[in-house]
Amino acid sequence: MPTTDSSVTTHPSAHPPTDSAPAPQWETRLPTLLSVIAGMVDLIGFLTLGHIFTAHITGNIVVLAAALVSGGPVNLAQALAIPVFMLAVAAVWLLTKAAGTRGPHLTRMLLVIQFLLLAGVLMFSVVTHPSVNPHGLMAGITIEIAVSAMACQFALLRLALPGAPSTAVMTGNLTTTVLSLLDTLWSRHPVMEGAAQRLRTFLPVVIGFFGGCVAAAIAVTWLGDWVWSLPTVLAGAAVASGQSSSRSSPPNLR
Repeated sequence: MPTTDSSVTTHPSAHPPTDSAPAPQWETRLPTLLSVIAGMVDLIGFLTLGHIFTAHITGNIVVLAAALVSGGPVNLAQALAIPVFMLAVAAVWLLTKAAGTRGPHLTRMLLVIQFLLLAGVLMFSVVTHPSVNPHGLMAGITIEIAVSAMACQFALLRLALPGAPSTAVMTGNLTTTVLSLLDTLWSRHPVMEGAAQRLRTFLPVVIGFFGGCVAAAIAVTWLGDWVWSLPTVLAGAAVASGQSSSRSSPPNLR
């Protein structure tokens, strides 16, 4: 009976006991790395592909709505980014159902998919030079591939790391960071519980996204279309980190 109770109490956790040993530290660091990638992808797309947000779908919805109401020209690639994002998220869901895996294994699989998509953006950009004509067909294709990569990242967070903060929507993250900081500074009368832990969780993501934007903005001038190599290399580092974590895990993981 005691062993049965023990297994029942540990079952609702995010991962089985053997699976959670090496994973927490890796999964804790991962959102910050993904936020740097998202900041880079969003900034590069904005500067080189006609002021379109590739990781910030809210921005595309706002711009599209403004264009429709004001009667201004509608950027087709920007309009398509919204359904493409939705279709990419649905595709990730289908892959997750088909793979039948959860936890760190699912995280690694989706990281690989994101890396492949960003590598596709890099190769396509180097070959076709979409930044030369930001409103042309090649730029449109590049945008949709980048949007798909970011959709994979968003889906990864919801499906494999549901407790992690968003890596691209900084409004909510910044709000939580400010409130947590204030609660931490005035700890005698906190408004919310766990302010210090939330600050440790959200602040690195906000800094990572901003740092990714700054680094990409500087690199665009020097690297041109090769600037896509930056988020691609970081996505590869995320995959390598996951593989390293997998090799250090106990052999009886499922």
